[in-house]
Amino acid sequence: MDFWQRYRAIDARDPRFDGQFFTAVRTTGIYCRPSCPARTPKASNVTFYETSAAAHEAGYRACKRCLPEAVPGTPAWNVRQDVAGRAMRLINDGVINRDGVAGLAARLGYSARQLNRILGQELGAGPLSLARAARAQTARTLLVSTSMKFADVAFAAGFSSIRQFNDTIAEVFDLTPTALRRTTRHPAAAGGATALTLSLPYRAPFDTGIFSFLAVRAIPGIEEGTPTSYARTLRLPHGDARFRVEYDDAARGRPLTLTVGAVDLRDLPALLSRVRRLFDLDADPEAIDGTLAADPRLADSVSAAPGMRLPGALDPQELLVRAMVGQQITVAAARTALTQLAAAGSPASTAGGGLERLFPTPAQITAAGHLLRGPRRRIESLLNAADAMAGGRLEFGYGDDLPSLTAALLPLPGVGPWTVGYVAMRVLGAPDIFLANDAAVRNGIRALDAGEHTFTPDFRETSPWRSYATMHLWRAAARPAIQPTTPAKGMP
Repeated sequence: MDFWQRYRAIDARDPRFDGQFFTAVRTTGIYCRPSCPARTPKASNVTFYETSAAAHEAGYRACKRCLPEAVPGTPAWNVRQDVAGRAMRLINDGVINRDGVAGLAARLGYSARQLNRILGQELGAGPLSLARAARAQTARTLLVSTSMKFADVAFAAGFSSIRQFNDTIAEVFDLTPTALRRTTRHPAAAGGATALTLSLPYRAPFDTGIFSFLAVRAIPGIEEGTPTSYARTLRLPHGDARFRVEYDDAARGRPLTLTVGAVDLRDLPALLSRVRRLFDLDADPEAIDGTLAADPRLADSVSAAPGMRLPGALDPQELLVRAMVGQQITVAAARTALTQLAAAGSPASTAGGGLERLFPTPAQITAAGHLLRGPRRRIESLLNAADAMAGGRLEFGYGDDLPSLTAALLPLPGVGPWTVGYVAMRVLGAPDIFLANDAAVRNGIRALDAGEHTFTPDFRETSPWRSYATMHLWRAAARPAIQPTTPAKGMP
């Protein structure tokens, strides 16, 4: 978007652009979200920034009226596969908190100096400033949503000291932590309960089909799903976690609520980031649906299910295992095989609510070959991939782009273009993947009545949102069932 497109968006107070850019006003020293209800400033006084961190760096403070930190993130970090996009995915996952700027740079294949220069040019702020803004946003969420002690909030958000936490909150929000907490009502701790309950912002509309997608694939003891909720255990860098996400269509604002049953507070930023990725909460559904609906093949499906989301991945290594197990078999068969494999996983230290195990690590899978069923070559391929991940010879994750992910996975026996594409969709959130050889995609195309129109078979008309077109095709293939079928790997 150019300057005047953005200015028209703020003049219209269009909430679709909240989180996608920030508006700073020189005469007030304040930055806002695009939908801020305050009077539209003169264009000559406005500067637009890609990130809130860039506005902080330029000396601006967050608006107390529109709360620009309380918005969904930008979908650009999934659309963009450049260094800036990859870096932001890793920063949001807490890599700087755990490994510092040097660790982030190493994952991206650059020196710390090069990375500082690239992010400064592309995003207006360096990695430390971007991580600081992410900490401030997490801290604000915890302050206004929970009754956690300030010290716990500070360390959960990733600050290294109480003083750093206090200084950052004062600088970013022009408020003390106490005053910031008083800006909204928050639940009091009940009976010593340790669970955290947070509201997850998203851009409407929100299609609940993603809950069904996850529920039908849920592994007993590790996951549990319904048409409006999803819960599971998860292994994070500092320990186990357990969480539940629920959607209430009847409540005002149709809230999406995250309840964290147990987590090491140091892992809370990573958990929040991964849950947002799992439910694709930073997507811009109106932009996506507008492009998809222009294709007559998808128009009725988009009308019936506006705001369809692209399921993400909570753990990249786990997702690869699940993809390889599920190739060329049904959802039910894949779930049965994964349930058998789950017996190799460790008991969860955070067990509760019927969730008692963790998905097995690659090392545990390697040692549990006797639990695998199916063709011998498929088992060997899976064990080979698990052994490579366990031994550190196969590394991939949120910081990859499509070429690097392809280079890492495609040489593996039993991994073809379908597997790479599916992992890219779910781990990277890559929005423009089309699985042309997928059996369910082909069935979905046949199920759609497009009349006499002539179209390209790879749905390039819907680019850059072909991953979302794929989700619609999977749903069409499953009719009259509610949820889409497992994407089956096509034969080359």
